[in-house]
Amino acid sequence: MRAALLTEHKYVALVNNFGDSESTINALEAEGAMNLRSIYNSYFNKTTGRPHNSLRNPLNSSSAQGTDSVLEHILQSKQEDEVLDLYPQTFEYNKRDEIPNENEVIDKVDFKKSLTQTMEEDSDLDYRRTIDPSFGVVALREYIPATKLKGMEDWIPESEHYKYYSTATDFPLNIEMDGSLVFPEHLNIFTYEKGNVSPFTKPNRSVTGVLSHFLMDGASILPPLALGIEPGDRVLDACAAPGGKSLSLLQTLYPLDLVSNDLQTSRVERINRIFKDYLIDYEEKWKNKRCFVTEEDARFIPEYEMYDKVLVDVPCTTDRHSVMENDNNIFKTTRIKERLRIPELQSAILSNCIRLLRPGGSLVYSTCTLSPVQNDGVVHMALSQVFRDHNITVTIKDLSTAMRPFLTIYKFENPMNLKYGQLVVPFLPANFGPMYFCKLTRNV
Repeated sequence: MRAALLTEHKYVALVNNFGDSESTINALEAEGAMNLRSIYNSYFNKTTGRPHNSLRNPLNSSSAQGTDSVLEHILQSKQEDEVLDLYPQTFEYNKRDEIPNENEVIDKVDFKKSLTQTMEEDSDLDYRRTIDPSFGVVALREYIPATKLKGMEDWIPESEHYKYYSTATDFPLNIEMDGSLVFPEHLNIFTYEKGNVSPFTKPNRSVTGVLSHFLMDGASILPPLALGIEPGDRVLDACAAPGGKSLSLLQTLYPLDLVSNDLQTSRVERINRIFKDYLIDYEEKWKNKRCFVTEEDARFIPEYEMYDKVLVDVPCTTDRHSVMENDNNIFKTTRIKERLRIPELQSAILSNCIRLLRPGGSLVYSTCTLSPVQNDGVVHMALSQVFRDHNITVTIKDLSTAMRPFLTIYKFENPMNLKYGQLVVPFLPANFGPMYFCKLTRNV
């Protein structure tokens, strides 16, 4: 997996329906690429009935418990290391020093009496513990006892990061099998077979002026697919930049309208640039009509119960970028506080986005990290929070069976090691991801 992360990742080609789509499809097929929809549909055509897969109980499975025990051990080790860092053992402890002998006790008592007597006899002693201004130091005018270490208000123990991964369930948990995906007929995604690392040709301008296809990490297409867009849906992409997932949602031709949101102006501009490159007359026909690009903090979007579908691809440690790039790396020592607070941020975003769903609507939470804390851990924390604060319950959709047709293309983590979602792991013959995604529906 490490070798795969250190190698250029594999792409898929998303055909642009607003360009010369037929010509693009023919060109990709001529290069030996395969349509992901054809692969998926042929799997079910060749199988007699749906394969049986017993509903997993994520909180009782032995593999999930194994993950819990590993994280518990990590948490305990981190706490011990942090205590040793603050209070290092700089001397060897000698048990013989615990009980002083009789002569030592007498000597200490005599010394204490002598010291007390000397202090009482000396009437010139100053008990105020202040610094005389005559010494040239006037800053400290009164005695202030030490109550904490300087800088501790900004210090976060790394063990706090792992505490976000909890196994205690304090909310109603319902899990249902979601047996298959509905692959939109207008969504054309091309990939090469496992082991084939051939690059795709670069997108070119079509006669309509837009680009022919969009290249993206192959695992990034799975969260929009899992969302299950239907005709007439109102859709929110809560953390949309750079815009590839939003573009794939538009290529289904299903959304009534799509809100693509992100926090920073620079990221919002990236979304607009992609839409300009792939949507005909974007400024005149799309912007603020069917596509709304907004700049808001997803933790505080107030449009409650307004959306049929919500995609929540949260900021994360971005594992592939972290091992390949030094620029803006989340693991830099200057960003440690930000990194340790990531699960808290992710949970706040997910909790609020659940509230944006109408009852019966669906949401997909996704990250591009392998971290169980930021994946299943954040889902668990958010479900607990929305139930506790707003009495909202959800149903987790188990996509284990629905993902089976993709086993010839992707490598998945064993679903029994996961509580709620699916995880595409990097693998040299199929170097996609990492990509975690979890689907849920809001209960009525």
